[in-house]
Amino acid sequence: MERIRALAVILSAVMFFALSPAAVAEPMQSLSTLVTPQNVSFEECTRTFNMNAERLFYLTLAAVNANRFEIREVQAKTGYVLFSAVGKEFLASVVSIDKYRSMLKITPANNNYFFAPGIVLNMYKYVEVNASEHLQNIPKGG
Repeated sequence: MERIRALAVILSAVMFFALSPAAVAEPMQSLSTLVTPQNVSFEECTRTFNMNAERLFYLTLAAVNANRFEIREVQAKTGYVLFSAVGKEFLASVVSIDKYRSMLKITPANNNYFFAPGIVLNMYKYVEVNASEHLQNIPKGG
């Protein structure tokens, strides 16, 4: 009887996670799909976040650094970061929608949308994972 109960609990947990909205809404892409250059739609290059533009800008800088991309230029006033990844340059632009929402747009600098989609998706994933982290100033070294 206890085996049947344990099996039922395990089966219901598997069904719950398999049918969760995250699993249905966003199919997992294989690693080869993320690193193989392909045509990427403009819609995949833009995402809206529930945070102000300043916070999103700093998280975007952190995402570029965490992914080990090379920062070419930073313009804090207009909210963009020019960086290079896998031999291509990308422009990450932060746009304020309202006081509580902002949009991050990561597009290739040469408007050629044939690149590995993992570059953009990893940036968005970093921002999503670290959205609740507390931002702090790092004191200057003496």
